Amino acid sequence: MIGRLNHVAIAVRDIAKASAVYRDVLGAQVSDVVPQPEHGVNTVFITLPNTKIELLEPLGDHSPIDKFLERNADGGIHHICYEVDDIIAARDRLLERGARVLGTGDPKIGAHGKPVLFLHPKDFCGTLVELEQA
Repeated sequence: MIGRLNHVAIAVRDIAKASAVYRDVLGAQVSDVVPQPEHGVNTVFITLPNTKIELLEPLGDHSPIDKFLERNADGGIHHICYEVDDIIAARDRLLERGARVLGTGDPKIGAHGKPVLFLHPKDFCGTLVELEQA
């Protein structure tokens, strides 16, 4: 059901500082900051030969990554994102197998302009999983 790894998301307090580490220390290609107000985050994508790293910085007063950063003061891996061919079919199959989809269960448009869903970390070895329509 899952396809390729689309990205690994890392929550950070200072996206400019984190971007500089990837760009200046590791020599990676780093995108501009893109505000995602509907998701409560600013994002930066770091392009690697086989996948991407997504940096997430809180945006606004009620960012969904605020609690994560309260528990992880230095930031850290927030979620992993897998591609799926058909997000509705994947959702329905996961629900049939007892997995929990966060939120309403309806896909939202993600940072790449494609439908996404998040799956409860307790159902996936403690890892928050994002599914993105391929």
